[in-house]
Amino acid sequence: MGEFEVDGEEKLIVAAEYLIKELRSGKSLTKNANKVLGNLLLELSRVVISEDRDEEDEIDEVEQRLNVVSEKIMTRDVDESMIWDFGSDEGNLYLDAVNELRSLIDRIDGSSNGTEKLSLRKAHDVLQTAMARLEEEFKHLLVENRLPFELEHSSFRSIEADHGVEEGSVASFGAASTEDLILGSSNSRRNSVEIVVDLINPDVISDLKNIADTMIASGYDRECIQVCTMVRKDALDEFLYNYEVEKLSIEDVLKMDWATLNTNIKKWVRVMRKLVQIYLLSEKSLGNQIFGELNEIGLICFVDTVKAPMMLLLNFGEAVSLGPRQPEKLLRILEMYELASELLPEIDALFTDHPGSSVKSEYREVMRRLGDCARATFLEFKSKIASDVSSHPFPGGAIHPLTNYVMNYLMALTDYSYTLNSLLMEHDDVEDLTIPPSPDIINPVMVEEESTYENSSSPEKFLAMTRHFYTITSVLEANLQEKSKLYRDVSLRHIFLLNNIHYMSRKVLKSELRHIFGDKWNRKHTWKFQQQATEYERATWLPVLSFLKEDSSGSGSGSGSGSRNLRPRERFQGFNTAFEEVYKTQTGWLISDESLREDVRTKASMWVIQAYWTFYSRHKNSVGDRYIKYSTDDLEKLLLDLFAGSSKSLNNSYRR
Repeated sequence: MGEFEVDGEEKLIVAAEYLIKELRSGKSLTKNANKVLGNLLLELSRVVISEDRDEEDEIDEVEQRLNVVSEKIMTRDVDESMIWDFGSDEGNLYLDAVNELRSLIDRIDGSSNGTEKLSLRKAHDVLQTAMARLEEEFKHLLVENRLPFELEHSSFRSIEADHGVEEGSVASFGAASTEDLILGSSNSRRNSVEIVVDLINPDVISDLKNIADTMIASGYDRECIQVCTMVRKDALDEFLYNYEVEKLSIEDVLKMDWATLNTNIKKWVRVMRKLVQIYLLSEKSLGNQIFGELNEIGLICFVDTVKAPMMLLLNFGEAVSLGPRQPEKLLRILEMYELASELLPEIDALFTDHPGSSVKSEYREVMRRLGDCARATFLEFKSKIASDVSSHPFPGGAIHPLTNYVMNYLMALTDYSYTLNSLLMEHDDVEDLTIPPSPDIINPVMVEEESTYENSSSPEKFLAMTRHFYTITSVLEANLQEKSKLYRDVSLRHIFLLNNIHYMSRKVLKSELRHIFGDKWNRKHTWKFQQQATEYERATWLPVLSFLKEDSSGSGSGSGSGSRNLRPRERFQGFNTAFEEVYKTQTGWLISDESLREDVRTKASMWVIQAYWTFYSRHKNSVGDRYIKYSTDDLEKLLLDLFAGSSKSLNNSYRR
């Protein structure tokens, strides 16, 4: 286009401006010029009249359509029957009318004409009526088409890690496979198939979406969210009611006895898993289907629906973490913490944006508190072992309840090896790993165990846990050493330590504890209980068998002061008395492990029978039968009665 070239409209504007300028100059016009101007004025008046008529026609058309649409909407408002009960087509006709009404409002909005303002006010009144009706219809569809949360009979959609729904992946599962899927998803986290349950009849999802779109486009998104939240909250409350979840305050939880708290923790774990992994995922999926995945309204509705129940469950977790650090609670607290850690990726994915940030932050805080509580409870458990004091010896030298409790406790903790190890590793320091020295505890055992730990072959992945477990068993052994001193009989001290160290060793070897303690600890403690067996044999049978030695002084049990020159019959008598005393005493002692009991009996038999047979063979012809009270067979049978936990007396039944 040239510098001085202009299109037709620009030429017209230039010409008009020129005319205005000439007319204002006051110059007189020729007759011809006046005629041209007259024709121009006539044409301009026609153009203005034509435009006015077009505008009037458009207003009339809008008024007509407004009346038609308003009549459709108001006629439905009089009818109390629900529109969508007659089908989606009927509902869509109503939505078409509402959407046209909104379009008409946009066309007449902003006009200064009084009549048009009146029409606009009328249109807004009708729109408000339509929104109230859509609110009712929306609620009706949500309530009447709600599906019960029943895993055993529900359909599931497979959703990959990117949350895209696979086409044609709907399948039904029985109860057993449902549980498999739930447990399987806990191991594979976000990279596995997720389970989505239909909470609303899929047939009405498109209707709900259409209603929501219309309400949101009309500026009634708040009302739409309120209705959806109210109905879905009721559904979630029903889910929690079916799982017997109570509304408990922190004070209520802190007042619970252990049995009640234990039951409620089990319930919390079961409900929390299903709620997060299935229900909340399904609830958010429903919101995405109704409001669209990229629409923040769906996320707001989801968070408003689930926030209160989530806070209720998190408050319970917080209450548990605030309770006293009692050892019996540790396994349950670890279970809660482990589940919370396991579900964290799901929580982060469910509550991604601002509306859900408060839920996510509270969840992380409760998880942290549960972890702190678990670690503190574990360390308290260590201290309680050291402070367990007995004033009386445990009957029969049997396995002490403390040993049983500690070892079974450690075995149970191996179910949470990774969790406990990570908690201990995060906060380990010198104070955590050491029990304060006590004059009542034999510290050399602990020092010895520390040395064993330094050279152990336990897996590095459980390094923190291994060190703590070593400390616990060393404290336990030191405590057992102190408890053994309560026995007056030295032999019984060795039986007590034999029983308890053997029990510790067997528990480690026959459980997952062997992976924590390692081979060196196992070998060392096998040697320890074998050493106690040897010490027992010496303390018990050397004094008894001293009567059968030719140069014996007879200083053993039941022998009195004696002399080096005891005659054979006196030695038989001394042996009989000493053996019977051992029999009477040690039949009441208990070695509960059958294999260990037989082993100790066998070794005792080897000591006694060999020495007795040698002495008997040498002197049987020189000593009368009245002094030879037992045969080797008799002794062998009697030794089988030892350590059965029931005291027996020989009396005179073997006297010849």
